[in-house]
Amino acid sequence: MATQIFVNLSVKDLNRSVAFFTKLGYTFNPKFTDEKATCMIISDTIYIMLLTKPFFQTFTKKEIVDAHKAVECSICLSADTKDAVNEMVNKAAAAGATIPNPASDYGFMYQHSFEDLDGHHWEFVWMDPNGAPEQQG
Repeated sequence: MATQIFVNLSVKDLNRSVAFFTKLGYTFNPKFTDEKATCMIISDTIYIMLLTKPFFQTFTKKEIVDAHKAVECSICLSADTKDAVNEMVNKAAAAGATIPNPASDYGFMYQHSFEDLDGHHWEFVWMDPNGAPEQQG
């Protein structure tokens, strides 16, 4: 069985976050959804658990980062093409996300990012497997 990843993110308003990510084309597993949390399906091995802040706080004694003020992580997902990168970022912007930086094109790699409604940093990247620069010695 392939290793699965479950990224847990604190959200202020679960319903608002579900509506936002639905506009980006994501679906949710109803078996792992209630008023405190939902499981957003990225792929058959990647999931994002959106947890209300009070519920998230039950898993840690540490302060939860306000992602509008500090970066707790950067979630980077691959895309099949440069156009697919732009399409996802454009959908996010139309759904209310902020765009912190312009796209970056390195020839062999193209990336663009957005911050979701709770300030979490999402990045989409396309890489040309035949165009990566060789290792410098």
